[in-house]
Amino acid sequence: MHIIVVGAGVVGVTTAYELQSRGHQVTVLERHSAAGNETSRGNAAQRSYGVVYPWADPSMVLKAIPWLFKKDGPLKMSVPPSMETLRFMFATLRYAWSPGLFGLNKRAMIRLGIHSRERFLALEKALDLPFDGGHQGLLHLASTPETLESYRETQRLLDELGIPSRLLTPEQVREAEPGMVGDGPLYGALSYDTDGTGDCHLFSRELAKACETKGVQFRYNTETEHLVADDRRVTGVTIRKDDGTSETLEADAVVISAGCWSGHLTRPLGLELPIYPVKGYSFTVPLKDPGRAPVSTIHDDNYKVVSTRLGERLRASGFVELDDFNRDIPEARLATIRKSVESRFPGCADLESAETWTGFRPMTPDGPAIIGRGPRENLFLNTGHGTFGWTLSAGSASVISQLIDGEAPSVCLDAFRPGRFTE
Repeated sequence: MHIIVVGAGVVGVTTAYELQSRGHQVTVLERHSAAGNETSRGNAAQRSYGVVYPWADPSMVLKAIPWLFKKDGPLKMSVPPSMETLRFMFATLRYAWSPGLFGLNKRAMIRLGIHSRERFLALEKALDLPFDGGHQGLLHLASTPETLESYRETQRLLDELGIPSRLLTPEQVREAEPGMVGDGPLYGALSYDTDGTGDCHLFSRELAKACETKGVQFRYNTETEHLVADDRRVTGVTIRKDDGTSETLEADAVVISAGCWSGHLTRPLGLELPIYPVKGYSFTVPLKDPGRAPVSTIHDDNYKVVSTRLGERLRASGFVELDDFNRDIPEARLATIRKSVESRFPGCADLESAETWTGFRPMTPDGPAIIGRGPRENLFLNTGHGTFGWTLSAGSASVISQLIDGEAPSVCLDAFRPGRFTE
């Protein structure tokens, strides 16, 4: 079959790779000039297979309001909020207060994370891609005794699902991360022993190149205008090329992996996708003293900032901001991320000279991504992964490819079904 994939972020590129590996002819449409240039460009660089959880977390509802007013709080919102922001917030509250939903969704997401790790390992064995990747684990620090105690319940779930983890003492944390000599509070950590890292932007570009050598066609600087469809099938995709002219491409099937911009393609076909652009910030900087830097990924619960080692670079990221598509980067956000790094890894890099970034995670109000068949029999969705697109991309690509080929997906997709928001 000729399959068109809309979007060349990490989810779209891994989907193209899986489909091509199954013998399909694949065309990828991307409005940017290269792969991985939007949300995939500057994310936290962690492949946190065991950490995935739904956005609509009932335990976070009461914490959210104080965070909004705390100077270094991890949650921010524009004032006054837009109607889109308010709709998203109220929908999130509704899902957070749905009895039992959080637990079901969390287990579904972790199972997809386990499958994604398997697919990443297979991909990395098949292709030698340079992207500063590894699987040396992830540490969730505990800045209070209460936080450490809460990790015990998390570990019980991880044990139930067969995910290796350990509770570490402060001494064991510093043994695993000898560069952590800062004065940030530390009562221990939860170690996710098999989680990974990697430069998602570099991975997306390198995998796109590998796909092209195998016959996948990437059409960059190409805007997808709309889907051409009858009541039963999608027959093609109308695009606007870089020179401003339009063209319609025929397809046997279409996969939408366009992140925050997916909904405008499905809306004319009767499917609303409540994907909201949750803003995040990061900076990337060369290491000045590698011995003072993280070995792998550190989640600082004190500031809710993630610091990740990428070869000879450091990536630090944080914040959940509800501000629609505002791309401004306030200095206060960067200052908080720098505080976190300095409190854990002082002197590892010249943080003032870092390359800064902001981007939009395509978040659903309940949390799970949107993976499955769309409102036409040959239209498929693989989008809305929120903060876990890098982590879940390989697994999502695998299960959507299985679905397209009429196979039973390796992971149950009930929690990810596209039509769940109107049921």
